[in-house]
Amino acid sequence: MRVLAAVLLGLMLAACASFPDSGPREWRDKIEGAGELGGPPSMLEPPPPGGPDGQQGGEVPERGREQAPSGCDDPDPQVVATCLDPIGAIAVLPDSSSALVGERSTGRVLRVERGVEPQLVTTVPVDPRSGGLTGLVLSPSYAEDRLVYAYASTPEDNRVLRLAPGEPPKPVLTGIPRGPADNGGALGTDTQGALVVATGAAGGAGADPRSLAGKVLRIDTLGRPMPDNPDPASPIFSSGLRSPQGVCTDRMGGTTWVTDRAATQDVLYRVGPGALPPPAWTWPDRPGVAGCTAEPGVVAVAQTGGKSLFVLRPADGGAFNGDPQTVLANVYGRLAAAASGPDGLLWLGTVNRDGGAKAAPVPSDDRVIRIQPPSGGGADRA
Repeated sequence: MRVLAAVLLGLMLAACASFPDSGPREWRDKIEGAGELGGPPSMLEPPPPGGPDGQQGGEVPERGREQAPSGCDDPDPQVVATCLDPIGAIAVLPDSSSALVGERSTGRVLRVERGVEPQLVTTVPVDPRSGGLTGLVLSPSYAEDRLVYAYASTPEDNRVLRLAPGEPPKPVLTGIPRGPADNGGALGTDTQGALVVATGAAGGAGADPRSLAGKVLRIDTLGRPMPDNPDPASPIFSSGLRSPQGVCTDRMGGTTWVTDRAATQDVLYRVGPGALPPPAWTWPDRPGVAGCTAEPGVVAVAQTGGKSLFVLRPADGGAFNGDPQTVLANVYGRLAAAASGPDGLLWLGTVNRDGGAKAAPVPSDDRVIRIQPPSGGGADRA
């Protein structure tokens, strides 16, 4: 019995010794942004990640604490491009591995791809003081015509421009009012092949029902009103915007959404003809809603002031599924531009270098990021 007891004691001690112990351990909660949004896209090589927010304060994910950016070299495998001017718009190309990126203040349109130096495609004339370049979308028939459309504030007006290979930008729709405030806007496409243009109120011009300011416009690629607009002779589809930041359409469900910074709160609208309905969602704390993406069962809204991505799950009848989520909080800083790729991955652009001292940009800002998108599902919530 004594021998058996000694043998058992030896086995127990050996089992305990096989677990390495280097002293006390700190308990760590699940990192915000980890999981479905935290891992690099599967098509990327798996180098050690790092650098989402460097050492600039805030709650930095564990993966970024050991490998912060060094100059324009950012080891985070989700970062596609670095050291750009603040990014106003993104349009993902059909190959899914590259995108066109519009710099807000310079008007430069660059083709970016991970591991490749950004390539200048064209430069859109802009007035950076009144918005700059804030919209960029591929033509609904891009595979055939290779055209891209941009929304920009110029010294004369706000306008939609056509970008064709080897040609200077050409105006498609001009004369959208610009004013002392609430300039700029956003650009998207819908399932009917229309360009959807969200315009700012331009300091009060939006109150005029005939003005193109403060409206959702629907035009074809030649700038003509869509025939199914409320007035077939007018590009105006909806009215009631103040300072729109993003337009996105669910390609399966057909719903178009617009983010807006209203007078007292940030809002998300479901777009319909005529006056815009009451907001589908509101943010009384005004986190600075920006670009958005819409996929079946998911709407994701970038936030500049909130330095995060806000995720909603729309349901039938105007409700939402489950509770909203805030992800990527303080990981990449001030998020602005957002776009979905053909492969379903989510592209985001930052505006850290124009956010003042509180933005705390890292050396590799401003950046373009490509991540796994949030997924749908959940319980109904009215």
